Amino acid sequence: MTIEIKAPTLPESVPDGTIASWYKNVGDAVSRDELLVDIETDKVVIEVVSPSDGILKEILKKSGDTIVSNEMIASLETGQAAVAEPTAKAQAEDDAAPVAETDTLLSPAAKKLVEENGLNAAAIVGSGKAGRITKEDVLAHLESPAKAAPVKAEVPTIPTSTATDGRVEERVPMGRLRATVADRLLHASQSTAMLTTFNEVNMQSVMTIRSRYKEEFEKSHDGVRLGFMSFFVRACTEALKRFPAVNASIDGGDIVYHGYQDIGVAVSSPRGLVVPVLRNADNMGLANIEKQIRQYGEKAKDGKLSIEEMTGGTFTISNGGVFGSLLSTPILNPPQTAILGMHKIQERPMAVDGEVKILPMMYLALSYDHRMIDGKEAVQFLVLIKALLEDPTRLLLEL
Repeated sequence: MTIEIKAPTLPESVPDGTIASWYKNVGDAVSRDELLVDIETDKVVIEVVSPSDGILKEILKKSGDTIVSNEMIASLETGQAAVAEPTAKAQAEDDAAPVAETDTLLSPAAKKLVEENGLNAAAIVGSGKAGRITKEDVLAHLESPAKAAPVKAEVPTIPTSTATDGRVEERVPMGRLRATVADRLLHASQSTAMLTTFNEVNMQSVMTIRSRYKEEFEKSHDGVRLGFMSFFVRACTEALKRFPAVNASIDGGDIVYHGYQDIGVAVSSPRGLVVPVLRNADNMGLANIEKQIRQYGEKAKDGKLSIEEMTGGTFTISNGGVFGSLLSTPILNPPQTAILGMHKIQERPMAVDGEVKILPMMYLALSYDHRMIDGKEAVQFLVLIKALLEDPTRLLLEL
């Protein structure tokens, strides 16, 4: 029996996707729930697995092809005959594969897991034909208490070309996420009246609190570490309540004032910049904020963020300081009307009560849409954030 393999149903905000890479070839035997292909969208990578045991009969959409929701991308031949009797091509490849060569004993899905986790394939016991290592074998190895020492994963080669003068160049296609980010940034700069205002904040009070309570905080909240971002999220949440225009968005000719604070936190991932959202940040304590941000960071690194986790948001915080940026002008994340840029904490001589003191200072940058927010509101909003961070007691007293 032939089964159609279709692309998953994509959310309304994602019109189409691109076939990233196939892990099986026509004629290969596949197991139920075995990874077949990755589909890359504007926001996430979606894995498509085999619905049943069988033989991959036909691939209709190759790498680089564009697909839409529920579009047929391949077909699978199922049944005992298909599983028990691989095609002549697959049989010949299996017979010709030297047992001594580790790569030939790895299924594509298993090889991917081995590379991602830095495992020694020679230490994994294969349960497939002729000792072939399957995805299930690798997962069982990962769950076992004793694991072999990890080995450095092989770095994939990048296509190169040589220019006429002998110098080397490389040309690779731009990923959908990178292309989407580029389009959104270009659209934001061309379609908004963007302006940026700056200020600086003395981080001594926050650093003192963090230094004094970080160990107790971590013990009390199951290993969650107290960072700086939670203070900024709380300060922004309070400031957004008092300046609703900064928490609003423009929808055509209408202004939408949001009665909640969904804070987007810009996170760097291997595929580019993503902005997962902290829902109802007003109801979150420092521990919940730090825990959620840590989970988002781990998901972004593994490419596991869902579209729902990156949809919406009424305000965004971007932290270029983790990469050493001292000052920058963040670009708006439409349809939001403002974004806050954090930067590197650096000790500088400051005049305090007629004396020069060395203080840990950070530059803050607020980019905003001048069509919606007046300069006075933007400056007052940033000054309020500065006041809340320099005296965190204000956050408790709601001053």
